[in-house]
Amino acid sequence: MDRRIFVSTLACALVAPISSLAQPRKVWRIGSLINRSGPGVPDAAFLAGMRDLGYVEGQHFTMEYRWGAGHEDRLPALAAELIALKVDVILAGGALAIQTAKAASPTIPVVMTAVDDPVARGFVERLAHPGGRITGLTLDSDDVAAKRLQMLKEVVPGSSRVAVLISPLGDPVRNALTNAAKPLGIRLQFIVAPERAQDLESAFAAMTAGRAEALFVDLNPRTANNAQATVDLAARYRLPAIYETKGFVDAGGLIAYGPSVPDMYRRAAGYVDRILKGAKPADLPVQRPTKFEMVINLKTAKALGLTIPQSLMLQAEVIQ
Repeated sequence: MDRRIFVSTLACALVAPISSLAQPRKVWRIGSLINRSGPGVPDAAFLAGMRDLGYVEGQHFTMEYRWGAGHEDRLPALAAELIALKVDVILAGGALAIQTAKAASPTIPVVMTAVDDPVARGFVERLAHPGGRITGLTLDSDDVAAKRLQMLKEVVPGSSRVAVLISPLGDPVRNALTNAAKPLGIRLQFIVAPERAQDLESAFAAMTAGRAEALFVDLNPRTANNAQATVDLAARYRLPAIYETKGFVDAGGLIAYGPSVPDMYRRAAGYVDRILKGAKPADLPVQRPTKFEMVINLKTAKALGLTIPQSLMLQAEVIQ
């Protein structure tokens, strides 16, 4: 072989791998839009899900968090910031954040979590085939909301008037509860949850005026942001209340039952992974919850003079 050809070939063989290695790795940028005040257990669960899939934060992806902190009017501006940063996908929690992310860009994929009835809300065409650029996980609220109302009736068997603290976007929950209440002989009083904790007092005063005997708290950013204030007022007004997540019971609430929100965020990592690898949200079926939690606070039950049925005690995590 001609010496010049040999040297040239050897040089190419050596340089090509080095040049290839020198190419910068794509670092994905993931936006997170939610109306909470800051990071919590669900966000840690999402990062754990990403680690389980082999992603290293800072090496394979970076997170861009935008918190509404209970100020719903801020969400469009926060979504615009994520769009300006050219995020590759947006993780959105709650109906308003998902709706805002959808309106902010016609192209960026959205992975939704912690939302009820995404079909009725217009986020997806069908659970099996979303058909657009939004996919993710649904709370499956119809069955769960009805079951929570049934549990509340078991805990407070003589109750016939139940107040419902609900999101302004809570029509799916409202419809599910309305259908479930009639066979139980329950009259519902729907009250829109206020944005600010200081406005909750008037909501509870309205419950008293409506002669509520128990309280159903819908999970949404407003009630989540004001969890402690809601629990404290329920205790002061002596209203047995059922919630959707364990955090309310840890704060002193009576009983919680519902899908594990951290588990939903962990599973959301799988959607982000597939989208980053080229999958289209339109082709990724929306999933229902697979893990549920029931938690009972016996100290709160005793303070309210309630005896929790043994059938519920056997299913629940009990806080003494």
